[in-house]
Amino acid sequence: MSDSGIEQIMALAPVIPVIVIDRVEDAVPMAEALVAGGLKVLEVTMRTPAALDAIRAMKAVPGAVVGAGTVLDPRMLRDALDAGAQFIVSPGLTDSLGDAAVASGIPFLPGVANASNIMMGLDMGLDSFKFFPAATSGGIPALKALAGPFGGVNFCPTGGISAATAPEWLALEPVRCVGGSWVVPAGPLDPVRIEALAREAAALRR
Repeated sequence: MSDSGIEQIMALAPVIPVIVIDRVEDAVPMAEALVAGGLKVLEVTMRTPAALDAIRAMKAVPGAVVGAGTVLDPRMLRDALDAGAQFIVSPGLTDSLGDAAVASGIPFLPGVANASNIMMGLDMGLDSFKFFPAATSGGIPALKALAGPFGGVNFCPTGGISAATAPEWLALEPVRCVGGSWVVPAGPLDPVRIEALAREAAALRR
């Protein structure tokens, strides 16, 4: 898949749950609850030892599109690809990671926080980016200012976004979706609550 692949994934739901998972046994019921609530695109962050096995398990859930987040370097990219990740999200963009991701053909959503980051990505043939950390990188005014010189660039703001603020971000023309952890609250797994939160989030269509 080329970069157009990430655009198609971003169009599947208004919110991409950012998932930090500690227990592999939670992976399938969590994914089932999110998909049942209308959120098909799931970002499993590579922050815990359970992440790769969780990606493998979630991929078996019908309707789920499972990706790896917090991918920092080519080695982590390879691990995510080996686990079957269907897209890759990173908090930033480096030459080594960008080149490896583009060469792999995997849909790739690198993090950017300024114009230089965006220009580096455009040089690699990318046109879709995670604006991160959104709330502390100037918020909506910053994204509006960045979007001005870069027509046709798509954004998924992530970091500090809540159910209350997501609609403001989704109202911006270049924003295709937002990333958020509020859909999967910390603590013991509660599939009923997760499905309800997912249903509310899925209703936030642009």
